[in-house]
Amino acid sequence: MDQGAVGAGRPVARPDQVSLGVLVAAVPRFKVDEAAEVCGVVERRRGGELPPHVTAYLTMALCLFADDEAEEVAQKVTGSLPGFGIWDAAWEPPTSSGITQARKRLGRDVLRETFYRVAEPTAVTKTRGAWLRQWRLTAIAGFDLDLPDTAENAAEFGYAGNDRSRSAFPKARVVAVVECGSHAFMDAEVGPWNRSEKAMAASLLISISSDWLLLADRGFYSFAAFSAAAMTGAALCWRAPTELLLPVLKVLPDGTYLSALVDPAIRGREREELFDEARSGAKPDPAAAHVVRVVEYDVPDRDGRELVCLITNITDPDALTAGELAGAYQQRWEEETANGQLKSVLRGPGKVLRSKSPDLVHQEIWAYLLVHYAISSLICQAATGADPDPDPDPDPDPDPDRISFLGAVNIVRRTATGTAAFPL
Repeated sequence: MDQGAVGAGRPVARPDQVSLGVLVAAVPRFKVDEAAEVCGVVERRRGGELPPHVTAYLTMALCLFADDEAEEVAQKVTGSLPGFGIWDAAWEPPTSSGITQARKRLGRDVLRETFYRVAEPTAVTKTRGAWLRQWRLTAIAGFDLDLPDTAENAAEFGYAGNDRSRSAFPKARVVAVVECGSHAFMDAEVGPWNRSEKAMAASLLISISSDWLLLADRGFYSFAAFSAAAMTGAALCWRAPTELLLPVLKVLPDGTYLSALVDPAIRGREREELFDEARSGAKPDPAAAHVVRVVEYDVPDRDGRELVCLITNITDPDALTAGELAGAYQQRWEEETANGQLKSVLRGPGKVLRSKSPDLVHQEIWAYLLVHYAISSLICQAATGADPDPDPDPDPDPDPDRISFLGAVNIVRRTATGTAAFPL
């Protein structure tokens, strides 16, 4: 990324990185084509039908311009698509009905498969706020999205609440893993409202990387979930639910203590034997128990003080101090920031999605995740510069948090045909 064009040492994005270039750079066409092939969606250009890759980028553009009608969005973006090898300049921009039919042909799975192929960590070694010692800070959390109130959407996704007092719109639930430093979504699961975040997280926890420190709120804890995540080799720092019993096995010099998580199916004498085994310093069978370090501290709240209890598989205080773990847990809110960026900035506060059928709802949600990923990647690159891991500069690069997501989105929207560089 070019440096210094506007202000000393301030990063600048090139025109080809803006507007649809943001999407094409982060979501290359060949990966869209691969995803379409895997999903069995073949390219056809008969009777004016849009090819799958064109439909994919138009669907992402619909998320970028959430307030505009589909036909208006097509008019805005098709002028810049030819430069990226996505659009034939001889084609006419499609109508709204043509886009809808093309989206139905694309189906629910192509953009999900595309997301899985492109989403990866974007922060580099020098990205501020992305690391704690050798671990990449990541977090898992969930959010919901309002959908058009159609019979099909209601049947598949359901409403929040009950028959007496239910939500005005059907709701989809999304559980996602986010890179804290960049706010980039790296993995996600989409499902109906009545499916719990804990259940949806199961498929995500087995895919985390061993160099991550994964943060999670107390709603995600179960012995099975903690075990699945720990088996990846990743470091974990989760808030413990209030009902979880954590017997003190050994008090450590920094005031934290060792405890053990035991499979709740194991009871009686066998359970006590596992605690004794852990107390002796032995490592229990991970299928039955995990030795954890417990960090307790209180924070101010409206009722006075709230006790926070963290459990981590980093049992050595020299590897991470209690203060570092408490500070890291606060980074879990970066996931909430990412959720808010997608819901309130891209989609718009109080807005429902466009899609009136479940297949298109799934497609649209994955499109939103891809667009958010593309913009977050651009912001992270702008904050840290083009060189992936240069020697540390005397003046550190800015934290990506200091670059406005709304500002970046507005610039992308304004430069829909790719006309100018912009300072960040």
